[in-house]
Amino acid sequence: MTSPTVDMQLLARFEAGLDLRRPEQGVVPARVLHHGEMSTIMTIGGKGAPALVYKRLPAFLTPDEAGYYESLHRRYVKTLGERAGVKVASSTAVRVLDASKRFPVVYIVQELIPEDAVCHMATYRMSPPDVGRLVMGILNETAKVFDLNRHGGDTEIGFDADMSNWAIAGYDADRGGLPDRFKLLFLDTNTPLMRRNGHELFDVEPFLRPAPAPLLPVIRRAVLPDLMSRYYDFRRIAIELVGRFYDEGRIELVSGMVDAVNWFFLAERRENHFQPVTVDEVRRFHRWDRFIWRAFTLACRVDRRMKYAGRRPYPYILPARRRA
Repeated sequence: MTSPTVDMQLLARFEAGLDLRRPEQGVVPARVLHHGEMSTIMTIGGKGAPALVYKRLPAFLTPDEAGYYESLHRRYVKTLGERAGVKVASSTAVRVLDASKRFPVVYIVQELIPEDAVCHMATYRMSPPDVGRLVMGILNETAKVFDLNRHGGDTEIGFDADMSNWAIAGYDADRGGLPDRFKLLFLDTNTPLMRRNGHELFDVEPFLRPAPAPLLPVIRRAVLPDLMSRYYDFRRIAIELVGRFYDEGRIELVSGMVDAVNWFFLAERRENHFQPVTVDEVRRFHRWDRFIWRAFTLACRVDRRMKYAGRRPYPYILPARRRA
């Protein structure tokens, strides 16, 4: 897999002229595609720029901290691709200094995938049976990770199989529907979750810093253990995968996708001890997950406002407020 070629001078100019409150209005043209929990996903450079997406992570405090993340990211991508057999989008981690020239900022740079090929968008052109086949395809790819975890020795891989983290390779949106044979491409390597002998290798602290300092002990004790552990639990990953249809306003698909998940584990995987998923369980999980994310974002916005009022820097990009 060939890594994308990154114009580091362009990226450095972008970061130096970045407006953290309005990324689209910086010195170098940019378009925000998505605000994830851990990164802001953008294209930069305007017309004629390479077809790449830049996933900006929160600023690290030291080069060693950034270097540790980059090393773990490389290992995560290699393990997914070479050992688990998951096809990962061509990507690389690169580093520039922030506008103050004090802190390293890491970007995950990937090839630009057509928006219509990303799975949660592609489902809008599919019939419910095709959506079911797509969900089964994602579960089959995710199973490769958990098969590796079962037989991979002292190392486990954490995995987020959310619909928005996959693309359909070579998907032709104009044809609609899902081809009889299709291949999936995994997009989200921003959070390289890995355990060795039960010890988490991913350092989550840099990703918590946008939150107010007084809130961090509560997040670490009450939220973080459950949040981190879910990505090592295949059943909970499947529940979150189905919960995505609430985000997309596709509530009518949830019941059928719950049936697909239960069929996958009980009939295809033959996991006799699997507890069937229910629609109510998916609904409750989704509501709690949205509550946590919105509360975290609100706390970050309050902290940003207080820092700006005190003329202190706030070096993080936050999602724009949704307008009614």
